[in-house]
Amino acid sequence: MSDQPTFIHRLPEEAVAGYAAVAPAGPLAGLTFAIKDNIDLAGVPTTAADPRRTTPAGESATVVQRLLDAGAVPVGKTNMDQYATGLVGTRSPYGACHSVYSPDHVSGGSSSGSAVAVAAGEAEFALATDTAGSGRVPAAFNGLVGVKPSKGLVPTTGVVPACASLDCVTVMARTVARGREVLDVIAGPDPRDPWSRTLEQRATPARPVVAVPVGDLDLDPVHHAAWEASTARARELWDVVEVDVTAFLEAATLLYGGPWVAERRLAFGDVLTDDPAVDPTVRTIVADGPDLSAVDAFAAFHRLASLDAATRPVWTGADALLLPVTATHPTLEEVAADPVGVNTRLGRFTNMTNLLDLCAVAFPGPVRGDGLPFGVQLLAPAGGDLALLDLAARWCGEQPARPAGDGRVDLVVAGAHLAGEPLNADLVARGGTFVRTARMAPDYRMYVVDGPLPRPGVTRLPAGGVAEPSALEVEVWSLPAVALAGFQATIAPPLGLGQVDLDDGTRVLGFLCSGDGVDPARDITAHGGWRAWRASTG
Repeated sequence: MSDQPTFIHRLPEEAVAGYAAVAPAGPLAGLTFAIKDNIDLAGVPTTAADPRRTTPAGESATVVQRLLDAGAVPVGKTNMDQYATGLVGTRSPYGACHSVYSPDHVSGGSSSGSAVAVAAGEAEFALATDTAGSGRVPAAFNGLVGVKPSKGLVPTTGVVPACASLDCVTVMARTVARGREVLDVIAGPDPRDPWSRTLEQRATPARPVVAVPVGDLDLDPVHHAAWEASTARARELWDVVEVDVTAFLEAATLLYGGPWVAERRLAFGDVLTDDPAVDPTVRTIVADGPDLSAVDAFAAFHRLASLDAATRPVWTGADALLLPVTATHPTLEEVAADPVGVNTRLGRFTNMTNLLDLCAVAFPGPVRGDGLPFGVQLLAPAGGDLALLDLAARWCGEQPARPAGDGRVDLVVAGAHLAGEPLNADLVARGGTFVRTARMAPDYRMYVVDGPLPRPGVTRLPAGGVAEPSALEVEVWSLPAVALAGFQATIAPPLGLGQVDLDDGTRVLGFLCSGDGVDPARDITAHGGWRAWRASTG
């Protein structure tokens, strides 16, 4: 275990074992995860790194509940920059975290503990948040992948707000594939979250064009050398164009120099006047910032609109923009000497992402000359999440989840969407085409699930479970990638989409059922598939 203050509340071993004992056989079965302590886990206080917040959460955040339903097992609530206000990982009364690669260098924040938990091997993945870069900066400083979804793609119900209009729940993992698996589970609208939305995903182009900045980025020398190696790597992988990123960088300055500071006041300003546990730097940034009028706010909105318009030509000529995650990797001593100035420099390449409605994924670039990790990131307009993950997978030497260029994704259907079944017409109307008949790996089971019409619910047996001698028959269909999000929004709980294994060893996106939809008395696995069971009922 790590000897640094990774966790604010580490779950006892018996509690973790209890979660594991009841975890359903979903797409994330048995995977451990850590939760940034501004995200609710039922029965545990959500402190946001404020010790005076001691009331246990009445229910889990939507994202946490989706992970539990998918079989993942929580291990604890992680340390963070208080009220998610910081990119350094030192603004916490529970102690400052450091990079797992150096006790002298910051871990990055605000999701400091989440990054350390994954990098130190204390969790398979972690939930974080990213309003200004808080999911990407600590990922970069700890050699991880940080997935920052499009705004609203992942609901924030049950998350302590920092800037509600900009907040994003993010994923930290050691591989792009793991980050994608988790995103598949937690994405999707929530009617309780007014900021959530459904986004159709763009296809990965056959020949991606990636933009890189022209001119000097004012990086530290060791960062600069790693960045030069990064751009060389990009030219090996993709067609590269050089672009002016001035408008992006100016937009970044608006986050703490505009009305969004007032939105932080709206979120948690009530604690600033009478809570002695509030970090002094957090208090200075939020409570002692300039008072802004409505005129000031609209002036900032208009300036942002102008900057947004200035960035659009980049997207007409490129599919993604490659940037460093930060310009430097500061030491704990440097942050203590200038907490605001260092933090501002860390947000230079991340603060604008949500203001400009972009998605992003951070991942390891070439290691710096001093042995510390160097993080790069790809950005794209909202709805480019899956395409960015494909590009990041290529960079990291991983297999993209779907072939680049054809713009389609394979989908395993097991019941009402089978050819000739009631919902197949919807699949065809969205551009779906039949690929082949297949069988699932033998350790899946099928149950009848209630709903507007009869449906099968498929779950996977836990390790060691007794498999059926005859695997379940299913169909593989091909669906345009841009239609996937809209199709997923039509799927009613307890069903959802996740990665399923077929008996030929391939792994394909398909229908799975959460544990609350499983009734052992309605197990129909022995029939070998939905059509066979339907035939047996006359």
